[in-house]
Amino acid sequence: MKTNVVCFGEVLYDVFPTHKKIGGAPLNVALRLASLGVNAQIISRIGNDEIGKELVAFIQENNVSTDTIQIDETYSTGEVLVQLDKKGSASYTINYPVAWDEIQATTESKNAVKRADALVFGSLVCRDETSYKSLLSLIKIAKYKIFDVNLRTPFYTKELLINLMKQADFIKFNDDELYEISEYLNSPFHSLEQNILFIVEQTQAKSICVTKGNHGAVLYHNGKMYYNSGYKISVADTVGAGDSFLGGLLSKLLTNEEPQKAIDFACALGALVASNEGANPKITNEEIAKFMNLV
Repeated sequence: MKTNVVCFGEVLYDVFPTHKKIGGAPLNVALRLASLGVNAQIISRIGNDEIGKELVAFIQENNVSTDTIQIDETYSTGEVLVQLDKKGSASYTINYPVAWDEIQATTESKNAVKRADALVFGSLVCRDETSYKSLLSLIKIAKYKIFDVNLRTPFYTKELLINLMKQADFIKFNDDELYEISEYLNSPFHSLEQNILFIVEQTQAKSICVTKGNHGAVLYHNGKMYYNSGYKISVADTVGAGDSFLGGLLSKLLTNEEPQKAIDFACALGALVASNEGANPKITNEEIAKFMNLV
């Protein structure tokens, strides 16, 4: 039986200096999960506008359910201005308010979460009280809660992050985010592993994953640490690489794949995404296996 995952949060256009691409961390995760054979659904909100219609059509074409995408008559579909530095690392200017700030906890959304094996959410969608309250009501009924930390200044507070972490079964950080949040919690530690265990103690999370850019990732799962030291690639841009990494990791862990195989697969997938433009390049399982020298 297929795994069912619901992602909650922003759907938007990443607007680059020369072009635009569909994005939003929860949507990127859902699109990647669907490409890996998971039943994925997105709870979000768009404006009653042309780009919103284009977005929904794209999501449907990529086999993600749009049954819980709401339409807002007041606010427009979200857009984010993306600037890339010489290494392809991205910085973002995120418009506010937009439609995804007003997501409602509808009956359809609640039913979708009840049916799902897991709920994925981030911190950015909580910048507005409406979407934040909706998320909290859905977290209460979710079987397995996955918090994808996505720190975008100025759209988060220490209190918000701690509240979400304490409600999550699984937390994903990048290394900068882990250290920033550990400092909030007055961690006395300096090493990555010590801070992972410190967060586990503070939050009771069952699993924590920390990505380290081109240096791979560390996964704490069922009391053990698993490592991948990364794959050498030529970076086109880093937009969405972490989201695809998470999609790849969840596609394996939620089907009880060995954690080491899961993190190796996820790191390879994240690297391949970073070697392509935009958040959602088409990448097949065969390409990933070849890249990992498994075939």
